[in-house]
Amino acid sequence: MSKLTDVPKRILIGRALRSDRLGETLLPKRVALPVFASDPLSSVAYAPGEVLLVLSIAGLSAYHFSPWIAAAVVVLMFTVVASYRQNVHAYPSGGGDYEVATTNLGPKAGLTVASALLVDYVLTVAVSISSGIENLGSAIPFVVENKVACAIGVIVLLTLMNLRGVKESGTLFAIPTYVFVAGVFLMIAWGAFRGVVLGDDMRAPTADFEIKPEHPGLAGFALIFLLLRAFSSGCAALTGVEAISNGVPAFRKPKSRNAATTLAMMGLLAVTMFCGIIGLAMATDVRMAENPAKDLIHDGAPLGPDYVQDPVISQVAEAVFGHGSLLFVVLAAATALVLFLAANTAYNGFPLLGSILAQDRYLPRQLHTRGDRLAFSNGIVLLAGAAGLLVWVYGADSTRLIQLYIVGVFVSFTLSQTGMVRHWNRLLATENDQAKRRHMIRSRAINTFGAFFTGLVLVVVLVTKFTHGAWVALLGMCIFYATMTAIRRHYDRVAEEIAAPDTPTDDSVRPSRVHSVVLISKIHRPTLRALAYARLMRSDTLEALSVNVDPDETRALREEWERRGIDVPLKVLDSPYREVTRPVIEYVKGLRHEAPRDVVSVIIPEYVVGHWYEHLLHNQSALRLKGRLLFTPGVMVTSVPYQLESSEAAKQRARRRQDWAAPGSVRRGPAERAKDSSTHT
Repeated sequence: MSKLTDVPKRILIGRALRSDRLGETLLPKRVALPVFASDPLSSVAYAPGEVLLVLSIAGLSAYHFSPWIAAAVVVLMFTVVASYRQNVHAYPSGGGDYEVATTNLGPKAGLTVASALLVDYVLTVAVSISSGIENLGSAIPFVVENKVACAIGVIVLLTLMNLRGVKESGTLFAIPTYVFVAGVFLMIAWGAFRGVVLGDDMRAPTADFEIKPEHPGLAGFALIFLLLRAFSSGCAALTGVEAISNGVPAFRKPKSRNAATTLAMMGLLAVTMFCGIIGLAMATDVRMAENPAKDLIHDGAPLGPDYVQDPVISQVAEAVFGHGSLLFVVLAAATALVLFLAANTAYNGFPLLGSILAQDRYLPRQLHTRGDRLAFSNGIVLLAGAAGLLVWVYGADSTRLIQLYIVGVFVSFTLSQTGMVRHWNRLLATENDQAKRRHMIRSRAINTFGAFFTGLVLVVVLVTKFTHGAWVALLGMCIFYATMTAIRRHYDRVAEEIAAPDTPTDDSVRPSRVHSVVLISKIHRPTLRALAYARLMRSDTLEALSVNVDPDETRALREEWERRGIDVPLKVLDSPYREVTRPVIEYVKGLRHEAPRDVVSVIIPEYVVGHWYEHLLHNQSALRLKGRLLFTPGVMVTSVPYQLESSEAAKQRARRRQDWAAPGSVRRGPAERAKDSSTHT
């Protein structure tokens, strides 16, 4: 099995890294920005379109509200960024929103935040990759025809890249992210120059279309509700902001300052790009509709089902750069790629949060362990599985998936900022230094405004999106909450049950006697080795035990036993139904019943084989017996291994692989490994 899995594993994820090389995997700001901020940066590719899609319900006249909605999103973005800059300084350990809520609001609030973030991270992967597939599918029909399979394939590819380690994946993702950012800024600058200085008339490919409103003449409460729904859709631009506060430990020192700087850079870039695309969309007369086949009209007739509606960013790029131009193609390719890579924010946030939750016993302990490349491999694989399942269930349809989006992130925003207010109140109660008090009061004011604003947005999101799919996200949060509560209850129960008491108990009192039983089926080398080991134990009582499933074999065993003169009593259990496990279990229980203070030691000879398929041919009875005996109190199970020749050959193969420079080890080479081993000797 090792031979089958080790070589492909090294080819796919690289050579294993020593624990003392963890510092080499820490990120500088230039790499941390695309690693942790690719989600909010890439959301400008679809967030402006979501705003216009909602406004189109009221017709073209509602488009003039889009700048005001963009302004509200900008205020919210700056508020959240300013608030999280306080978080990373106050709680740099990587717990982020979960740690803030748990410390200041209690375990239930912390678990609510954790559930919300885990759901949001899964949705980030599903939405980003599905959106990227749809963007790519407009140019490659095969991708559209097989979008579920393609989306799952991209998830697998991103998973392998992240399993190679956070620094390597970040370096791979940095180039397309920066190309995308540079392309959007160039588009905004060139579009502004053409429109303001040159006075060119830039027109989007949909500029001549008319929009058939689904609900014309909206006013009063209906119009307010529509604007709030458009605002909540535009808030998709804020997803992923919290990942930086969860990923502070991955930054180079000074960690908090570098994380705060990265937050500010991310907020400034995202806001500028979002506003620039909205402004150019208005200037170039972009037209969008939730149902373009029916609601977009050209020359008095609907466009029909064959029409494919391009994203806002694609239409703006075509108007500014020209259709088919080099810059248009580069930006289109970078947009599709960065939407795939936006999932990397979740690939870094989910495993880190999962590790902290596992340390707090809310998730399985395996999620706390780093893999070969010093990444939290189990968390990465779990995220990929959950996102792949969601993509399959929803058919990789980003329009359906995005309705589930941003609920979880605003739950975490609101509870985190509320927790930070209590954090500053607690510190202010004991702080006497006036300069520090002024700083704390200013920070508290920022977090108070952040808590109020994000709480208001959360209410808006729930009201406007609940019937459109947000209830699924809430259901997912409840499932995560219940599961983690059950896991913590289990770990607490086990810890309480196995805790060492201060007074002596039956577990610490020496047993009266040890009754050893050697299980045998026939006399061979493994049996003789097990008997020799059992004699060495010097038990109070020693016997050999066999089960009669074939009278001829049992008769031959007795004769061979007597011929060899083995001085261990042989007991044979009858099994009329040819069972092996049940008679042994009943016999052992009978021994325990006769002498409850005695310990029964069951000794089982086992083969050690060298090939995976040989495991299927040997040791199956031993495995079943051990599995049953584990549930029998007062019974100790000992395996006596006997190495077959194939196991020795496997050992030699493993030794040769250690001396082989596997893929991924070229940077260090075998010479350095030899130097390390000589140093230790």
